[in-house]
Amino acid sequence: MKKIMILGAGIYQVPLIRTARRMGLYTIVVSIPGDYPGFALADKIYELNTRDKEAILAAAEKEQIDGICTSGTDVAVSTIGYVCEKMHLSGIPYEAAEILTDKAKMKDAFRQGGVSAADGMRVRSAEEAQKAAEQLGYPVVVKRVDSSGSRGITVVEHSGQIEEAYENARNGSARDYVLVEKFLRGTEIGVDGFAQNHKLVFLAPHTKFVYRGAHTTVPVGHAFPYGCSGALREEIARQMQLAVTASGADQCSVNADVFVDGEKVWIIEMGGRTGATCIPELISTYYGFDFYEQMIKSALGEETDFQQTESCPCMAKLLLSPVSGTITQIDRDQVERLRQEGLELVLDYPEGHEVSAMADGTDRIGHVIVKTDREAELDEQMKRVYRCIWIDGKNLETIWEEKTAK
Repeated sequence: MKKIMILGAGIYQVPLIRTARRMGLYTIVVSIPGDYPGFALADKIYELNTRDKEAILAAAEKEQIDGICTSGTDVAVSTIGYVCEKMHLSGIPYEAAEILTDKAKMKDAFRQGGVSAADGMRVRSAEEAQKAAEQLGYPVVVKRVDSSGSRGITVVEHSGQIEEAYENARNGSARDYVLVEKFLRGTEIGVDGFAQNHKLVFLAPHTKFVYRGAHTTVPVGHAFPYGCSGALREEIARQMQLAVTASGADQCSVNADVFVDGEKVWIIEMGGRTGATCIPELISTYYGFDFYEQMIKSALGEETDFQQTESCPCMAKLLLSPVSGTITQIDRDQVERLRQEGLELVLDYPEGHEVSAMADGTDRIGHVIVKTDREAELDEQMKRVYRCIWIDGKNLETIWEEKTAK
């Protein structure tokens, strides 16, 4: 029996773990200690920090694994590259993993590789950030370089906001620098794909749904397909290939944040793993193949197949709470009725579990997937689900209505 090691045991790794088990693989799950749902699904667990390259390499060598992978997180990508290099496994090269988990290194690589991207500067103090912002011109985006999603990112409109934005980016970072980047205007979309033999063999642009806060945006969902002209799709593919080549990404999924304006394309950043927020599920639904399965096959060095067999429009959004609290009630009967109607609905937690006010996608309490090309239809289904959940004795639909009314 082949052995696969999956780094991470959280909500975004659970579908990957389930898929590995379904494929008949001996599944080893590695994560820091905690109440993570993936642990209960594993054949064997290791309670290790997924950033600890040497400890995970030692465990991988001890187990003589046949492959290693993750989904939906940048945290473990560098370790995966390290283990793949040391054990000669199929997966992202270590150098590429280091580039794609540091936004400043990525910016340098994109610049050298001719990738269309926003201008940016690496800074090590609030004073340097101020000078960089003045040079680039406001508004700018101040970014933590080693976090994914919207963590540590602030849009800065004027000089009075720089110091707080710099501190927000530096706090929680293992680096002694942050990135100040020119703010781009356009439509933000997502692009996922797969690189093999240094070529992009699969490309999946998609609409991105975001919740816009005061100084940042939080990705809350996606829709497939992304409707655009043939010329724009070709330019997206060209820029993504340039980004793959510039970073050295290979034998791995890629997930990029992209801005488009007319037929102009900018690659904001790219990760060497699949996206979160239901992206693999939506790819599987729209294109007709199991994306998680193809990721695992690639990690094992097996033949993959990204041939599209279906074309089913679909979209998803995360279930989130605008307030912190405790789930005090879930109408299980109504949830089951919604599922019987065909709604793909996942609730992450039972009654009694604490939830956090949404700051990024990891604060999710579930998700809803609908086979439709109408966002209004998805939103109506979201409301029906929110009516089934109570936070601190208050219905979540009501909580959201009060939040949006302010």
